[in-house]
Amino acid sequence: MAIKNILALVVLLSVFGVSVAQKGLHLDYYKHRCPDAEAIVRRVTVQYVSRKPSLAAGLLRMHFHDCFVRGCDGSILLKSLNNDAERNAIPNLSLRGYEVVDAAKSALEKKCPGVVSCADVLSLVARDAVLVINGPWWPVPLGRRDGRISRLSEANLPSPFAGIAALKQNFLVKGLNTKDLVVLSGGHTIGISNCGLINSRIYNFTGKGDFDPSMNPSYVRTLKKRCKPTDFRSSVEMDPGSVKKFDSHYFNIVAQKKGLFTSDSTLLDDPETKSYIERQVATGGSSFAKDFSDSMVKLGLVEILTGKKGEIRRRCAFPN
Repeated sequence: MAIKNILALVVLLSVFGVSVAQKGLHLDYYKHRCPDAEAIVRRVTVQYVSRKPSLAAGLLRMHFHDCFVRGCDGSILLKSLNNDAERNAIPNLSLRGYEVVDAAKSALEKKCPGVVSCADVLSLVARDAVLVINGPWWPVPLGRRDGRISRLSEANLPSPFAGIAALKQNFLVKGLNTKDLVVLSGGHTIGISNCGLINSRIYNFTGKGDFDPSMNPSYVRTLKKRCKPTDFRSSVEMDPGSVKKFDSHYFNIVAQKKGLFTSDSTLLDDPETKSYIERQVATGGSSFAKDFSDSMVKLGLVEILTGKKGEIRRRCAFPN
């Protein structure tokens, strides 16, 4: 492990150690019952993401979507006979990477059956996937248990169309602050979206054939070349020019009023989030990696199940 990662671990544990312990999670939770758990998950994740690096964005997004609905309990992984689980909600239809989680869980079940939760697997996979593409590392305290409930109706995720006030409230109710909001938005430095989510923003923002005035006009012209008025499927990079690299370039894009979504652009509407963006631009993202690590640890603690709550699923897609 690199020296900077060891130092990051020390700092993070000093900040979050008490709250992590209170929540029943520990870095060495599987030390005796499944000592190779993290190594097994890492091996599987590397196999998949090294072959298809774009999976990193999908797996990071899946972890985020899981934690924002019923907490980090693996409920995003559950399937439903009636197609009414979280994964069937419109914001989740484009999620990718379930096969990575399933493969890691399968490998764990062969080594130590019934021990490692799917919620922990997803938390580890998201971290390791980002690390494969040379993104930041963060410690993942373990001991989460899996939820048994997954409802499409509860998948009320932060919207790409939301303004700053709504986003701050979305994060606040999950125990995440304004800094976490802008830092985790930096995850948009990797990944793609589609023309359908920005069509009205560039062609008919107020119903008068106009575009969102908060967008850079030159960027709008570029997007129109990519997305024709009736095109809702073509892909669009969330961080043009740096989509394959996990870095602070996203903040440069937002500062230039080239944020793809309203939820990106609106980060300039709040003094705290705007100041953070300007600081990352001015310093070349000097603190972004550490900040992202800190916020990912906090995200992984949202509304978790421990102790006798929930279960340890044998298969991630189905309750026992």
